[in-house]
Parts: sequence; C-alpha cells; structure tokens
Amino acid sequence: MSSEPTGTNIEGTAPDAEHVVETDEATITDDAELERTIGLSGGLAIGIGTMIGAGIFVFPGLAGAEVGAAAAASFGVGGVIALLVALPTSELATAMPKSGGGYYFISRGLGTLAGTVIGLSLWLGLVFATAFYLVGLGFYALDGLALVGITVGSSPETIVSGIAVVAGIGFTVLNVTGTENAAKLQNGIVALLLSMLLAFLAFGMADALGFVDAGTPPGEARDVWAIGPIMSVAALVFTSYLGFAQVATVAGEMKSPGRNLPLAMIGSVVIVTAMYVLTIFVATSVFTQDALAAAGETAMVEIGRALLGTPGALVIIVGGLLATMSSANASILSTSRAIYGVSKDALLPRWASRINLKYGTPHVALGMAGGPVIVLAATRQVQLLAEVASFLHLIMYGLMCVALVAIRRDEPDWYDPDFTVPGGPVIPVIGAVASFGLIAFMDPFSIVVGIGVIGATAGWYFYYARDIRLKGAL
Repeated sequence: MSSEPTGTNIEGTAPDAEHVVETDEATITDDAELERTIGLSGGLAIGIGTMIGAGIFVFPGLAGAEVGAAAAASFGVGGVIALLVALPTSELATAMPKSGGGYYFISRGLGTLAGTVIGLSLWLGLVFATAFYLVGLGFYALDGLALVGITVGSSPETIVSGIAVVAGIGFTVLNVTGTENAAKLQNGIVALLLSMLLAFLAFGMADALGFVDAGTPPGEARDVWAIGPIMSVAALVFTSYLGFAQVATVAGEMKSPGRNLPLAMIGSVVIVTAMYVLTIFVATSVFTQDALAAAGETAMVEIGRALLGTPGALVIIVGGLLATMSSANASILSTSRAIYGVSKDALLPRWASRINLKYGTPHVALGMAGGPVIVLAATRQVQLLAEVASFLHLIMYGLMCVALVAIRRDEPDWYDPDFTVPGGPVIPVIGAVASFGLIAFMDPFSIVVGIGVIGATAGWYFYYARDIRLKGAL
C-alpha cells in the first residue's frame, strides 16, 4: 500500500497529497476545518432530499405501463439493493470521510485503474441522469403550458427539447455563480416538494382504500407478476435511488458518524422506498395499464386530475417541475464535484479543477458537466438516459462493495472505521452480486452504451494516467 501518491500523468502532473486529521468535533484537511454539525435528522434530510425528485413523478407512468401494480415490487427491489449497498458505504465513509464518495473509496480500495474508470463513469453517469431529469422537466413544462391554455403547435417534442436545453444552461450558470445560491434553491424545493407529495399521497390512499370517493374508476390495471418484467422495470427505475450515497459525502461533518451515518442512509432509503411504493399503489388504483402507457412521462398529472380535478393536475405539475428542477440542479452540482476530485488526483488535466476567483466555484468542471448534459437532453430518450445512468451507478455500487472486502482483507493501517457492517463479508458480497445482477435485466442497447463508456474511461487511464499510484491505494 502506498502511504503517499506516486507517479505523474502524461503532462507530468502529480496527484495532490491531502492530509486528514479527525477529532470528535471536526475533520481537519489541508484546505479546511469541517465542524461536526450534522446530526441524524440532518443526514436523513440530505438522503431524502437527494432521492425524492424526478423519479417519483416521471416513472409511475412508464413503470405502470410495463407491469401494472407489480411496479411496486420493482421499486421494492431497487430499495433492497440500495440498502445492501448503503451499509458497506457507511463503513467506508466513516473510515474515509472524503467528498469524492464512491470514486475515493474504489480508487483507494481497488487501485488507480478502477478509480479512474469509476471517477470518469460517475461523471458521465450523472450527466445521463441529469439529462433524464431535464427531459422530464420539459414534459412537465409542456403539460403546464397546456393547463393554462397555451398551445405549442404540431411539434411538442421540439418544445420539450428546447425547454430541457434552456434549463440545462440555466442550472449550469446558477451553479457557476455560487454554491450557496444553488443550495438555497435546493433546500426550498425539497421542503415544498415533500409537503405536496405527502398531501397528495394521503388523499390518493384514502381514495384507493375507500375512505373518500373521488369518483375515480376502480383499479383495473393488468398486473404482470413475473420476475423477468419486474426486474427489468427495477433496472429502469433504479435511477430513483441514485442519491442515497450522497449522505456519505458529509461523513466528515456528521456528529457520531459511527451511529448517525448508517442510520441516516438506511432510514432515508426506507422512507423513500415507502413513498415510491405508495405512489405506484395510488397510480395503479386510479388508472389501467393502458391509460398509464398513454399518459407516459406525465401520467401523474392525469392521476392528479382524476383525483382532484384541475387543482390536482396543477399540484402535480408544480410538484413535477420542482422535482425535476431539484434533481437536475443537485446532479449538476455533484457532477462538477466528481470531475473536481478526479482532476485533483491528476487523472484529468489540472485545469479541470480550476476555481473561479469571483464566485469560488469550479467553473471548468461545471462546464464539463453542463455541456454534455445539454447535448443529451436534446435527444429526449428518457428510458435510454435513465438506464445508462443506472448502469454506471450500479457498477460503482457493486465495486464499492468489492472495495470494502478488499480493504478488510489487506487491513491497511489507515483503515479505522467508526461503523462496521455486521456479518463479515456476507452483506457486501450480496450487495455486489445484486448490483451487478440487476444490469442483466436492462435493455441490451443501454448495456452496450454503458460498456462503451466503461471501455472509454479505461482507455483514458492507459493513455493519460497509468503511472499514477494514489495515496492509500492497496
């Protein structure tokens, strides 16, 4: 194991060597002192806020159209896989409280090649996810225009692309001008969104269970309770869980991380999974499978209209716009930080981590996030974008579990986690198998695109950074 980084990339640049000191009150690095101010409730808020987003508004129509009420099982499968990865992630995060998250854990546990592949794949995976959120935003904005009586002519698809592209540019500029502005927008959106969702789900459940009568038809969805279709839909909707690992990025600022970090990650996954399952239950109680398929990405709008009339549709449209904006904004921010971390390790050119002197933000990294997002958003390929994002994240989650097993096996001196996953290697191994296994149920073209991205990132390592060995890598 290397105690300090060694080697340089083809430009002669060496990785930054950062030293970390942890106390009960703070995590101290070369650049900053992070006070431990985040408790369990704060960790839960981060986990829920990063997961409750576009997925709950865009997927019910797409998933319900495939398997009907069985889509609830698909969301359940996604939640179980997220839980299996959350525990190993908690152990790794309490031992390595770094903002790089999955990239940092894998690069130190499995070496520079795996780290480069995952670091760059995380960047591109978030790019695909952000483009998916922006296309969803475009569809919801289109429904909003229709609700207020504005017609868009015979090319609504072009309008969707235009809205997605403009929104992508807007969120990139917002993040360049200051993280504080983006964070304030994010917190406000999440609070309002949760209030609206809880009220909508309470009324929908009351209608589905017969406590109130909103005049909706009884549940007539044709349910497909078969393993293959359920797992295929689980692979599609797994994008909805991509945010849970973000809690790990604040491990260095969390009080009693050995207790609060795993509880926050597990609690947020359980709460969000319950909300997803309830949403599918309400959706398939109101509409048939065919009706969900016809409504597509904005089926939730028609469900809101069926339950509460025009005010219900308006609430869902506003909620959908807030959710897609929240997810897109958070993903662009995360994408830029992934690029920043990889660049600091000299796996990308150092100019990618330059900080804007006026706003104090990584403006080059934000540009590298926003540029490809805008291009992909213009394609409107919702399912492809979602599945490729899931593919790249599932690879990362599986390798994080493998990294934990490898680090435990080698027992390096620097590895001293505050939380240890019980049961030895059982949970990490099952988590890795489940993460990699879900990929087999994806559309073959999505798998080909994902493999192409992995291959390109591996090629970049051998071209640019094969002589680098990172600090702490086994």
